Amino acid sequence: MTIAFNTLRDKWMADPAFREAYDRVSPEMEVAFAIAEARHRAKLSQQELADRIGTSQGHIARIERGSVFPTTKTLKRIAEATHSRLHVELVPA
Repeated sequence: MTIAFNTLRDKWMADPAFREAYDRVSPEMEVAFAIAEARHRAKLSQQELADRIGTSQGHIARIERGSVFPTTKTLKRIAEATHSRLHVELVPA
């Protein structure tokens, strides 16, 4: 049985401990979640995405965990591989 990523994310965000940790590393986690969501939307495994952008499955896993922050070049390659558009936005605090 597969759980939709949005459902899983909503469940995690309801956990106060997870939410607190997420807020501490918000930009990194937002990028990690966005990449995981794009990969799921494109129906790709981590290995398939890695193959498309020329990296390892382990590197994709580290990016999606938020333990590695991808370069802009990598983000562009991920966007292309998942048929997505990269959009960066700075909003007032």
